[in-house]
Amino acid sequence: MLRRLVGTVAGLLVLFVGSLAFNAASGQSRWPGPLDFVRVHPWAVLLLLIPLALAELRPERRGDRTPRPATAATYRLPPRNTHFTGRDATLRELRRRLTSAGDVAIQVVHGLGGVGKTQFAVEYAYRYLSKYRFVAFVDAEDPDLVASQFASLARELGLVEVGSEQVVSGVYATLQDRRPWLIIFDNAEKPSTLVHTLPSADLARNGHVVVTTRVSGWSGTADVMDLQVFTREESVELLVRRVPGTTAQTADRIAEQLGDLPLALEQAAGYMGYNQTPPDEYLALLTSRLEEMIARGELADRPAVVVATLWQLSVRKLQREQPQAVPLLELCALLAPDPIPLDLFTGSPEPPITAAADPLVWDTTVGTLAGLGLARREDTSLVLHRLVQAAIRATMPEDLLATARATLCRALLTAVPHDIHGDPDARPRWHRLLPHVLAVTKDDPPAQCAAETALLLRLASQFLLQIGDHRVALPLCERALALDEALEGRDAEVGFDLITLAQIHRDLGAPQTARPLAERALHRHESCLPAGSPAIATDLATLARTLSLLGEHRAALPLTERALQIDEAAYGPDDPYVSFDLIALATVHLDLGDPATALPPISRALRIREAHYPPDHLYIGYALLLKARALHALDDPSAVNLARRGAHILHTQLGRTHPKTEDALALANRLKR
Repeated sequence: MLRRLVGTVAGLLVLFVGSLAFNAASGQSRWPGPLDFVRVHPWAVLLLLIPLALAELRPERRGDRTPRPATAATYRLPPRNTHFTGRDATLRELRRRLTSAGDVAIQVVHGLGGVGKTQFAVEYAYRYLSKYRFVAFVDAEDPDLVASQFASLARELGLVEVGSEQVVSGVYATLQDRRPWLIIFDNAEKPSTLVHTLPSADLARNGHVVVTTRVSGWSGTADVMDLQVFTREESVELLVRRVPGTTAQTADRIAEQLGDLPLALEQAAGYMGYNQTPPDEYLALLTSRLEEMIARGELADRPAVVVATLWQLSVRKLQREQPQAVPLLELCALLAPDPIPLDLFTGSPEPPITAAADPLVWDTTVGTLAGLGLARREDTSLVLHRLVQAAIRATMPEDLLATARATLCRALLTAVPHDIHGDPDARPRWHRLLPHVLAVTKDDPPAQCAAETALLLRLASQFLLQIGDHRVALPLCERALALDEALEGRDAEVGFDLITLAQIHRDLGAPQTARPLAERALHRHESCLPAGSPAIATDLATLARTLSLLGEHRAALPLTERALQIDEAAYGPDDPYVSFDLIALATVHLDLGDPATALPPISRALRIREAHYPPDHLYIGYALLLKARALHALDDPSAVNLARRGAHILHTQLGRTHPKTEDALALANRLKR
């Protein structure tokens, strides 16, 4: 713009000088030269020059500008990660927060180890490098080394003769002449470790500070941004771009195994790239040997960093400062990467770990895991990333793993409802604890907890049977049976395993497989339990229903009647378990073509269930559908509404595509016609 203004003034001077020369050469005092026109019409000339001046002074259009090259000086800024993926919206949000603050903006980026905080901060510095005149990177992991880095930074800025006590203030004073500036404090600990090096309003102006940390407790010092793991789309994008031949489907499954942790994904890409491992083979290795795989594969720019060692410093700090939290971390490492209910450890008269016995010690113990970035604390639960768990498991010796599994088996057996059919609160509690039961029981158990493992497996299969997930329930119950049969003195338990297996096969549409299992269960229980045991009633009712499905209705009838008598004597006439016998008895009468005889026991069973279960419980839905069948056989129009209610419950609880839901909807549609 200045160049244009100078050009305009020069042009006017040329015009003026030329006019003088022209008049002098002409020898005429009144020659109509340019100066005469100016002298006679000065305002007209001025009006003609104004648009020209404005045109020369107007700013350049944005489209005509060429990008100004980055001129910022940098201090210890790491190289830019050429494979940086995603985070665009989060980077813009960081920029917005920094620029909307006052003279000095301090922004803390908090997140799990391996989530990419350092790479995020470095990418921000490069992406907005043209907005700064000076950018510095300070490694803040060791507080004792921060002062020496500031001394080095002072020398970089030309402060040669300055005392150690004036280094920080001298750096910020010097940065006044390099505004705007940016300093990144990477991997900081608690705010107190940087209290003497973070700028204050009286030290600096027009600068930005970004602090990355995995430690909580910064909200009182600065604004905090939580950096999360990748979205699944970002994870897939990274793997597909970095590893040739990776399909989106395989990348999705690898990302699932790695919990979308950016460092783990980079490590996976490095491993596959170096070893030329096909993605499907790498996925198989991850699935079967996760604890070993997180130690393999290095990053080109950070060869010493792997997921397996990522949290070692935090664990050592935990062992030093809060040793009572270590057993909790080790127990949580064996559970599922799902929210872990804290009352799993506090809800027992004999807590599985000592710290859970004292509320204050317990609160500090849980808080330390969250504060060090090893877990995330929610209202009533604790969440560990699956790779944090894998890294902790990898450091635990075999004897410690066995002891921890036994401890968890006992804790889970105390926490899960055993009366899955009769307890109305059993279902939500089981939904929360089932992932952890499956995690603890997935491998062959140590001898010290084989019996507890078998019981957990059978209870889990009974819950899955209740919610209609038969195919997952089947292998669990088969494992329970194998464990119980291998142990001595488990006759009754073997019978419970057998009858549960019979119920699963029956519901899977295989009554011919269910029959011998039910008969074996009945024989086993009659040989080791009292004649009036409710377990025998369950065996009788299950066998009766199985025989009815095989068309042997007459043989089934006395079995259901005997089962009803046993449970009424054991529990009373209005117990939920009695309702199962009533349903079995009514089903046999319906199969015998006698809906009038079937209707009273169905109605009684429905009343019992409505008194004990929530209105949307599956057991109420099943009773409604059975009653609708009986009423329809009796030409009662009220059958339609009952069938609709029952189908709606199954639809809500099991989903539209579940076979039982489809059967219920088909019945409701058939009755409508």
